[in-house]
Amino acid sequence: MKRFYDTVAITERDGGWQVTLDGRGIKTVKTAEQIVPTRALAQQLAEEWENQGEKLDPSRFPMRDMTDYALDIVAETQAEIAEKLTAYGDTDTLLYRADPDEPLYPRQMEIWEPIVAAFEAREGVGFTRISGIIHKPQAEATLTHLRERLEAQSPFALAGIEAMASLAASLIVALTAAEGHQGPLALWEAANLEEEWQAEQWGRDEEADERRAKRQQSFLTAHLFVQAASER
Repeated sequence: MKRFYDTVAITERDGGWQVTLDGRGIKTVKTAEQIVPTRALAQQLAEEWENQGEKLDPSRFPMRDMTDYALDIVAETQAEIAEKLTAYGDTDTLLYRADPDEPLYPRQMEIWEPIVAAFEAREGVGFTRISGIIHKPQAEATLTHLRERLEAQSPFALAGIEAMASLAASLIVALTAAEGHQGPLALWEAANLEEEWQAEQWGRDEEADERRAKRQQSFLTAHLFVQAASER
């Protein structure tokens, strides 16, 4: 689509902020007014519109897409999404370890265990660590706590957390990143520990590295989305 606007601005309205194109407020895919809770997020959205060229590139609107998802979908189905995300807590990557006598295990303990232990201490929950790939369910009290924590998030935060959890295969990583307890890049690298280990053992694959780099950028964008939506 050819660029159809000249000026991009931010307007305060209805308790939030809205991006305007030539004075007209942007709407979501489902035609709701695209009003966001913070000026910081509105600024991110405005920059996406400003940075488009003569033709609009849909792939360069990640913030817009997550905003529309938060407003059109998450706000209407928050409990269902929280339930779905709780499953990541039951199968979290950081809880599935190699056998203690395998070379990967010490690195998992060094990198993963501090993240999990800190999360447990903050949240007052306990996780079962599993050696091997056979699923073992987590305590129902832990899963209930995670579900309630997710249900209490804003639609914007939950949209970003869902994206991060899906990319990292870890709800622990997603919640830790969303709440700023550790840098997002370090958490992303932790979630990809096993992939990196395999690359070290068997050599790097250019296509796999490119896919991982794209996923990393999506993870960092989702983190920025959550932070911008929370900033006052």
